Amino acid sequence: MRQIRGVAQHYAWGDPTAIPHILGRSADGLPWAEWWLGTHPAAPAHLDGGATLASVAGELPYLLKLLAAAEPLSLQTHPDTATAEAGFAREQAEGIELGDAHRIYRDPFAKPELLCALTPFDTLCGFRPAGDTEALLHRIGAHDLALALRHDGLRATVAGLYRGTLDPLPTITACTAQPQLAEAALVTRLDTLYPGEPSVAITLLLNRVLLQPGEAIFLGPGNLHAYLHGVGVEIMGASDNVVRGGLTRKHVDVDELLEVLRFDALPHPVVRPVEELPGRWRYPTPNQPFELWRFEVVGSMPHTARGRELLLCTSGDAGPLHHGEAAYLAPGEMVVLEGPSTVFRVSQP
Repeated sequence: MRQIRGVAQHYAWGDPTAIPHILGRSADGLPWAEWWLGTHPAAPAHLDGGATLASVAGELPYLLKLLAAAEPLSLQTHPDTATAEAGFAREQAEGIELGDAHRIYRDPFAKPELLCALTPFDTLCGFRPAGDTEALLHRIGAHDLALALRHDGLRATVAGLYRGTLDPLPTITACTAQPQLAEAALVTRLDTLYPGEPSVAITLLLNRVLLQPGEAIFLGPGNLHAYLHGVGVEIMGASDNVVRGGLTRKHVDVDELLEVLRFDALPHPVVRPVEELPGRWRYPTPNQPFELWRFEVVGSMPHTARGRELLLCTSGDAGPLHHGEAAYLAPGEMVVLEGPSTVFRVSQP
């Protein structure tokens, strides 16, 4: 087992205290948004002594993070592999620099994500079934948007809002009269940050999910989503491809967004773990480059790595790993974890 040191990302939406608390550090006044643990070239983790994680593990196909959102992140989605490959080749041929603010495809890879909550975590995740959305819109008083959804369907309604043929302002205004409804209150809050933006109204078409600690959401290709508030462990494909839909000052390409989005309803957005062995919980994400497990360690728990794995202790003292520490396990390497503690494990399936 080799302990590794992550890299902080101080994005404006980050929480100033949550990640430092997990790491056992003092807050420094900066917004600690993410703590990266992986081999991503933008912020590679290091071993004690200064060598990079990649020097012993090779390039990992996944990136493990701590994430702490004090403010909402942008509304966004991610491409599948075929779309990423085509988009990357196209933008390369067009000569768009990788660092250009208008660049969308920075590599030819998909970017699936799974977020597991450490605290109650407020999210938007995937499109709500149309009938449920219509009922919500009528409760709010957003009758025009409800009728558009019924008569034109979800794809045309989203396109109409983004292209300006559907005015979001009546819907946003209706929400101000319904502050007791969480979805309406969110619209009112977001409109103060991004006034008149169509993505503010589009949040009403998405599942509002409040994860409890230990629950997760999976964000596959084309899933429109946004993290709103909370602290969690995130595992994702090692890609930088983000197709933004709003709630941001960054570049939004409506045509590309509508091409990448998937409009299938997501009636059950929460991923609940399966206890494979006592205290060993697996989060099902079939056909992905990662698998996330949560170990709730009570006494001693021996574990042997099946592949290139990362471990992250988020609470308690796990013996060889203390609260906030992370480590790399090579294939076949064994470790005995101690409890009480919580340790997240990432492996390749």
